[in-house]
Amino acid sequence: MRLLQIAQHAEDLDRAAAWYEQVLQTAPAARFDPPGLLFFQLDDVRLLLDRAAPSALIYLAVPDVRQTVETLRTDGVTIDSEPHVIFSHDDDTLGPAGSTEWMAFVRDSESNLVGLVSQLRS
Repeated sequence: MRLLQIAQHAEDLDRAAAWYEQVLQTAPAARFDPPGLLFFQLDDVRLLLDRAAPSALIYLAVPDVRQTVETLRTDGVTIDSEPHVIFSHDDDTLGPAGSTEWMAFVRDSESNLVGLVSQLRS
């Protein structure tokens, strides 16, 4: 079994498309409007932005959460939680051994909370 798709609420698909395209650094894969569906392909998982979906808490891996937050702050994105260390990986159970997991939380264009995560070498 594998995760295929995650849905996130997006009231304004154009606004959400612009925000996620900037953060994900990729263009939408497909749009069906009506009924109001916008897809991004993230490796093997689809991110569906959907007017009818509830808000979900999603976590996006970014190369360096500290740099990403500064870029988003410059663009006027609301930062709910500054980059901070969550834990260090002593082994490979949840991430590369010897790395430190950093996390921050921001608001997307639709006011959904989005986690940003980086696993950085200590």
